[in-house]
Amino acid sequence: MLLRLAYTTLWVLALPLVLLRLVWRARRQPAYLAHLPERFGRYRHKPRQAVIWIHAVSVGETRAAEPLIRALLSRYPDHAVVLTHMTPTGRDTATSLFGAEPRVRSVYLPYDIGLLARRFLAFFSPRLGIVMETELWPNLLLNCREQAVPMLLANARLSERSARRYARWPALTGMTLGALSAIGAQTPEDARRLRALGALQVEITGNIKFDIVAPDAALKLGAHFRERCGGRPVVLAASTREGEEPSIVAAFARLAPANAVLTLVPRHPQRFDEVAGLVGESGLVLQRRSDDSPVRFETRVWLGDSMGEMFAYYVAADVALIGGSWLPLGGQNLIEACAVGTPVIVGPHTFNFELVAEQALACGAAMRAHDVEEGMRLAIGLLAEAEQRKRIGESGLAFAASHRGATGRTMTIVSRLLDATPAPAPSRL
Repeated sequence: MLLRLAYTTLWVLALPLVLLRLVWRARRQPAYLAHLPERFGRYRHKPRQAVIWIHAVSVGETRAAEPLIRALLSRYPDHAVVLTHMTPTGRDTATSLFGAEPRVRSVYLPYDIGLLARRFLAFFSPRLGIVMETELWPNLLLNCREQAVPMLLANARLSERSARRYARWPALTGMTLGALSAIGAQTPEDARRLRALGALQVEITGNIKFDIVAPDAALKLGAHFRERCGGRPVVLAASTREGEEPSIVAAFARLAPANAVLTLVPRHPQRFDEVAGLVGESGLVLQRRSDDSPVRFETRVWLGDSMGEMFAYYVAADVALIGGSWLPLGGQNLIEACAVGTPVIVGPHTFNFELVAEQALACGAAMRAHDVEEGMRLAIGLLAEAEQRKRIGESGLAFAASHRGATGRTMTIVSRLLDATPAPAPSRL
């Protein structure tokens, strides 16, 4: 009780700084100040159907949740899905994926203060809560347990680095993990780390991201992008992070043949203009995807300044360098590239997707480089080796296909938890 009180007190004291940070981030991305009451547990339009709640903090978690959400909508047609986020980009991703689905609603999760958590739970009355990956909020989870809302940590992953961080607060971490009804871990290593921190009811379900299938519209858009590039060889730098673009652009300028195009897709949309300016300073001619015009002869860098089109960028590319792996940031997901048969090159830092990266490397679906210079040399070399690109791409397709099935295993846990939870009477509001 004292530990929980201390945690809540820290949150209350920090709230002015949290709000100042929100305002600061809104300078680059004004959407951070939209729907502000939701961050304090204030919502409109109470659901009329029973609710299954899924928390997906940002873009990656929202995309990972897609196969699970579609399975839930299919199996439970009398339920609505409330999808919560912490970032505008996560919310925008949900809109692009489920905007036409009336039973999916996206809102912000309130800050982790007990009163706000109780407001959220009282308004939506979820029959089940699902947290994607590793977004653990002590007050929220403890309030769910007190109100008999079963909670599933789905697609759970925990790197060694994150495990060490959680281990610094063993009592709080153990209390938080103990509030979960079940955990579906991606890998045996993730399960081991979670158990070492005090987690119970851990099952290995695999990675739901393998179940994401490129929509036909994305495949067609990728073919359209390819046509826009006029048959020129394309190197994709996918989901790049701050600090990576300067070396990627410089290496491309030094090493790439004059007819090659660098498709550069920053991870965070608020950085699109910043990256455009960086490319301009390099002297390379830039063109934006948002211009929606064919890539001109003199263009060397095509800036992917759009949301929800990553599959299309992969389809259009001859080879992909995976962002987040060239600095100690842990890397980004390489599964989407493999799923459409695009050869992958990763850098030295892949600890966020450690097992996936090692498995892809072991089966020939990916290559690893020690730095950006080596990565770009490998990419340029592959442009001239059509047969090698084909072999790597086919290995990627086989790799992605062989690891599917996590959604079904997760749904088994969902059904078990829902069967033990009585359905509430429909709201008449």
